[in-house]
Parts: sequence; structure tokens; C-alpha cells
Amino acid sequence: MTSNSKRSIGNQLQKGNPRKIAFFILLLAVAYVAYQYMIKPANKKLADDKARVQTKLAKLADFEEASATAHGLTKQLEQLQEAIKFFESKLPPKSEIHKVLEQVTLIAQQQGLKPRTIRTLAEKDNSGYVEQPLKMELVGNFNSFYSFLLELEKLPRIMKIRKLQLDKQTELEGQIAADFVVSIFFQNKPG
Repeated sequence: MTSNSKRSIGNQLQKGNPRKIAFFILLLAVAYVAYQYMIKPANKKLADDKARVQTKLAKLADFEEASATAHGLTKQLEQLQEAIKFFESKLPPKSEIHKVLEQVTLIAQQQGLKPRTIRTLAEKDNSGYVEQPLKMELVGNFNSFYSFLLELEKLPRIMKIRKLQLDKQTELEGQIAADFVVSIFFQNKPG
């Protein structure tokens, strides 16, 4: 605005045109009321809505992260279940203990070992599996005994040699007496 236009507005107000003054005051009042009762509440509602959206976006991000974690845990659970199935396949049912004993005895005989004693010891019942220890005394060539151990290792069963004592036979060169405990593991549920 130029100084002339300011003067003309001032002159008009000084002339006392009451209609124009009243209209100007009314316009100011309408602008104030509109700001207080329409624009200010709308701005507050908009700010509240923005805050609510931000909160929901944060929750959504947390949910997506949790979903990704859950997906990772699901994959790990599947891998663990596969591992359990694998180990259970290596654990025959307890009802098959006689088959495993036959296999062990047959392997010893195939390797040219002579069993002195083969007896079962007290089984150990653990959660999920049973451990059946066998005390064995075999006599024969050392190489045959080594081959026997290699063949035991090839069996599709979980076994463990607990104690092993090798004694050299004085009568024949290269002959040993092996005294050992082999543990065979079975499922603790009926097959």
C-alpha cells in the first residue's frame, strides 16, 4: 500500500462512515471467530490425526519386525524338527534291540573275532531315549578288531564306546583281548 491509499482509508474512517466501520469490525470478528472455532480445532484435529498415524506406523513397523523374526523362528523350528527326525531315524525302537545285538555279533564274527562274553548291562532311561550298554569281550587279531570298530561306525545307529581296554595276548603275536562297553541308543517310545 502506498501512503496515499493509507491516507484515504484513514480519511474515510475519520469521516465517520459508520456502515463501513461496522462492516470492517464485523469482518474482523468473523475472521477471529472462524479462526477460533473452525481453523484452530481443525489444526488440532489434524495434528492429533498425524500423531495417531505416526503411532500406528511405528506399531506397523514393530509388527513387521516381529513377523520377520517369527518367520526366522519358524525356519529354525523346521530345521530343528528335521534334525529331530534325523536323529530319531538313527534311534531304532526299543523293540528292535535284538536286531542290533545280532548285527553287532555278526560283524564281530565276520571280522574273525571270537566273543568271550556279550552281556547287557542295566539300561539307562533318559527322556526321549534309552541307552542300552553292552559289555563285550572279544579275542582276535588287532586289525580285525579295528575293522570291527569301523563296521560298527557304519551302522545306521547311534552307538558309543564307553570303556575300552586292549590286552596283548602272550600266546600268539598280533592277537589281543578287547574288553569294552558299547552303548546302543533306542527310542523311549514304542515302535
